Amino acid sequence: MMMEIKPLMEAQSLSMQYGKREIVKGIDICIERNEIIAMIGPNGAGKTTTLEMLIGLRKPDTGTVYYWDQAYKKKIGVQLQAVPFFPGLSAMENLKLFASFYKLTLTSAEAISCLTRCGIADAAHVEAAKLSGGQQKRLAIAVALIHDPELIFLDEPTAALDPRSRQEIHTLISTLSGSGKTIVFTSHDMDEVAQLATRVILIDAGQVIAQGHPAELCAQHEVDSLTNLYVKLTKGEQYE
Repeated sequence: MMMEIKPLMEAQSLSMQYGKREIVKGIDICIERNEIIAMIGPNGAGKTTTLEMLIGLRKPDTGTVYYWDQAYKKKIGVQLQAVPFFPGLSAMENLKLFASFYKLTLTSAEAISCLTRCGIADAAHVEAAKLSGGQQKRLAIAVALIHDPELIFLDEPTAALDPRSRQEIHTLISTLSGSGKTIVFTSHDMDEVAQLATRVILIDAGQVIAQGHPAELCAQHEVDSLTNLYVKLTKGEQYE
């Protein structure tokens, strides 16, 4: 008898309210193994709040998230928009310290290898607080990968990066997927989403309004690009 392969994560009826405004309104999301999922939508649509509920940073007002493993927190890697690096410590020292939180002891060679993979080895000995915005983003991705997670969440991983660095992160995401990792990322770059994602989840006004393979979604809604799909289906930026 073949064993049933369960999703890595399944969220049912997630909702979250800030004050009188309902930010997330009954969202259902299923994350299967080895997917590259792009979560897209206007600013204020509820993407980040949904992401935070999925990874356990916020408790939903209603709804439930089911995980594939009781020890899922040790098997999830997260890169958020802002990472509080430890002041006075270099990029390498920060990486080693974050690794220790997972009870890992990194050698300098292992730390350099991880930093190299994320394109930031040349700044290994620079104080993290003095890195450029793009370098800090790449260090945050290195931190997310340090414990070899099965499921990786990346919040706008290429924002503020130059074209070469963006391409390096694209290659890294593709390589991670090829090695069996599952990746969920947010982005406002529809060309990036079309290039990387095996599935798109479009969120607007706190609800999932469309999801599927990028090309299939475009065909379904009779548009020639994800940009045009986005414009056609969304209402625009929402304000609190």
